Amino acid sequence: HVQLVESGGGSVQAGGSLRLSCAASGYTFNHNRMGWVRQGPGKEREVVASIYTGDGERMYTDSVKGRFTISRDNAKNSVHLQMNSLKPEDTAMYYCATCWCGFCTQISDYNDWGQGTQVTVS
Repeated sequence: HVQLVESGGGSVQAGGSLRLSCAASGYTFNHNRMGWVRQGPGKEREVVASIYTGDGERMYTDSVKGRFTISRDNAKNSVHLQMNSLKPEDTAMYYCATCWCGFCTQISDYNDWGQGTQVTVS
């Protein structure tokens, strides 16, 4: 049974930074993608970033390129999202999720989800 637990959310002013973490249990990172997905108020969920746990290859949605960095620690079964230069439009609930096949760019590609951590930028 896969469990994902996010942490690190909070409230910051525009231009600030936050680091989100996701701890996975119930399976071992092994050649799958881990993603960060967000859902802002009144918006649909969108895939923000993903990382392949094998070689660390990363993907980002255009709106966060150059500001967010996704990383993983396979020894600790964890994935992180460093968010810099935050903007009010980054305000959302951020979820960690697993993806086992496909390009992992669509919400439907993701299987297991955490409970989310709230990020508010004012």
